[in-house]
Amino acid sequence: MVDNRYATALVIGSVLSLLATVYLSIAVGTQHWYQYRSPPGNHEASNASELREDFINGEFDEKTYSDTLFRLNGTLGLWWRCVQAPGQSHWFKEPDPKMVTQCVSFTLPQQFVPKYKDPGNHNTGEDVLRTYLWRCQFLLPLVSLALVFLSGLIGVCACLCRSITPTLCVGVLHLLAGLCSLGTVCCFLAGMDLLHRVSVPPDGSLGWSLYLALISSPLQMMAAALFLWAARSHRQNYTRMTAYRVA
Repeated sequence: MVDNRYATALVIGSVLSLLATVYLSIAVGTQHWYQYRSPPGNHEASNASELREDFINGEFDEKTYSDTLFRLNGTLGLWWRCVQAPGQSHWFKEPDPKMVTQCVSFTLPQQFVPKYKDPGNHNTGEDVLRTYLWRCQFLLPLVSLALVFLSGLIGVCACLCRSITPTLCVGVLHLLAGLCSLGTVCCFLAGMDLLHRVSVPPDGSLGWSLYLALISSPLQMMAAALFLWAARSHRQNYTRMTAYRVA
């Protein structure tokens, strides 16, 4: 039998884990990790449409897409990059054109492309630190979600077996998942800081997607603490009851 305190801890931990998983999944799938605010004149430039076309259909190059993000109010995510540009009109030039957001996803091979000390210039040599920060920032959230999924399977098996013993493993997995989520945010921020040091970006700000990923980390850690407490307290209580019966 499971005491009410342990059952309450398990329920609250499961809810926190579910919220953290939803927040992290939304963060990974959206592009609002970082947003640039370029001067209004850049949108009115005659080559804004050409920049957008190169951004969407051109070859993958870090300098090319970064410069376009800088000039066209770009937003950047783990798997997406987006720009805002005036909509095309075939008949006349609108005095106040409607801004259209267009996004391009990073393919899996592009996630592993090396970064260079001078973005886009292969002759300057690979920037190993930025390369591995970029790779970690998209691998760590996937690892975090996989750990939560694995802990969920273990939790279901524990319920079917009517045992609280596997809860200790569930707690450890949630703790590792929380560290991976926190590592994702740290890698992204460090990578953006290094990129901005070797380029001239406009003003920018952190987006809500990053904050969702940041919130998911303490939620996972709080869930881990509840699972670990429930497992440890139940084990101690079981040990005392066994000793009492033997005596």
